[in-house]
Amino acid sequence: MAGLKELSGQLRSLQKQIPFATAQALTSVARKIQAAERVGMQRNLEHPTPFTVNSVGSQGARRDNLTARVFVRDIAASYLEPFEFGGQHKLNSQALLNPKNIKLNKYGNLTRNKMAQLKAKPDVFIGEIDGVNGVWQRKKAKGRKGAKRRRRSRNGTHQAAKKSSAPKLLIRFGDALPVSPVLGYMDRAEAMATNLMPGEMSQAINAALASAR
Repeated sequence: MAGLKELSGQLRSLQKQIPFATAQALTSVARKIQAAERVGMQRNLEHPTPFTVNSVGSQGARRDNLTARVFVRDIAASYLEPFEFGGQHKLNSQALLNPKNIKLNKYGNLTRNKMAQLKAKPDVFIGEIDGVNGVWQRKKAKGRKGAKRRRRSRNGTHQAAKKSSAPKLLIRFGDALPVSPVLGYMDRAEAMATNLMPGEMSQAINAALASAR
């Protein structure tokens, strides 16, 4: 029968396209999860940088490799891990840098070369004052410009030197702080994969059926 032969041909054609349809569905789900994870970072992290948000990537599936994945690139993953699983802040140096009296970028962070710039200034030093360890800036002494000697009193003795102002704390050094898991990366990915895959697979198969006609 011509009808059965035609149907059989369509089924054979569909069978060949199933891996391709599956790869398309997996890739579509991965791309949607990637986009959602980036939005999740923007909502759950405080002023994340574009580097952090764009660290979420995805890799599509192929008909000969039916695996799609969503990932966070290594550098960002290392410091985002505590926000997913809990733990302590990952430190880029030996201490947590806690800015106090210093200009930050629009993401609330020190600029990349800020420490090097501060160290190069003659009025800035790193040390401990009254038990506080950090980066300090000496305040300029008040008085007449160019005055090299203190005034003498009427009896010929020097006046007592004025006390210099206390240095200003620019950055305080501290220990790594505990982090609460707020990211929800894994839960979001699993829930989306479960909810999206049936619909994406059905759509891909319908497209394959349409092309097989």
